[in-house]
Amino acid sequence: MRIQHFFDPQTFTLTYIVIDEDTKRCAIIDSVLDFDPASGRTHTTSADQVIEYVHDNHLSCDWILETHVHADHISAAPYLQEKLGAKIAIGNHIVDVQGIFAELFNAEPEFARDGSQFGQLLADGDSIQVGGLTLNAMHTPGHTPACMSYQIEDAVFVGDTLFQPDFGTARCDFPGGSAETLWDSVQKILSLPDETRVFTGHDYQPGGREMQYMATVSEHKTENIHLQGDKAGFVQMRNERDATLNMPTLIFQSVQTNMRAGEMPPAEENGIRYLKIPVNAV
Repeated sequence: MRIQHFFDPQTFTLTYIVIDEDTKRCAIIDSVLDFDPASGRTHTTSADQVIEYVHDNHLSCDWILETHVHADHISAAPYLQEKLGAKIAIGNHIVDVQGIFAELFNAEPEFARDGSQFGQLLADGDSIQVGGLTLNAMHTPGHTPACMSYQIEDAVFVGDTLFQPDFGTARCDFPGGSAETLWDSVQKILSLPDETRVFTGHDYQPGGREMQYMATVSEHKTENIHLQGDKAGFVQMRNERDATLNMPTLIFQSVQTNMRAGEMPPAEENGIRYLKIPVNAV
């Protein structure tokens, strides 16, 4: 297995390509479609870097995986699928997230709330193949109801559930989030062998340090700044901290797109697609 990372400094997002060296098959985890909120324009610079790497290394892509419905960047999954093929997959609790946000955004009647926009829905414990590698899906909710971590050999890709040890853990104040549930999910990850490499979905570079994307389970147990106490203390800390946080800059644009597997809402009568901003609703 080989792992290649890509970092988007605009959203602090990490995208990964997981490669089976024997078969040259791969999976892409948590891609980014670049979006300028001032102009409403998208571009594909970040996604094209991933595509270029796949082509340059003569890889075939089997899966485009989402760890959850991201609230800070738009997924490039449809664009990657168009260019590379592959099946788009997410955790099966996407239906819970779609139910919540379809109401908030007053989605069109045709919007299906059954996850059918995605090629495959994965349940906790499901396995899929990336060439000769077996990827195991682990439901790790708390940040959102649909968060899924992906464990492959000695690596686990946790999305927003954990950050680097010096930054802690994910916020839990989005609809359907829960600090109690997040603690339990983190313990599930920390029950993996100590040498397991934990690949995070973001790095916010506290103090201006260099970007980091991986720490071991053992390092999280001993060094993660949010995990050195008990569950009650964690829940209190997380709830108090979350109450002080601003919403992500692209939360409304991201969620209403990502709940559709990265597709924009359908065009209106004038042929233009629109992203809604709910006013005084959140």
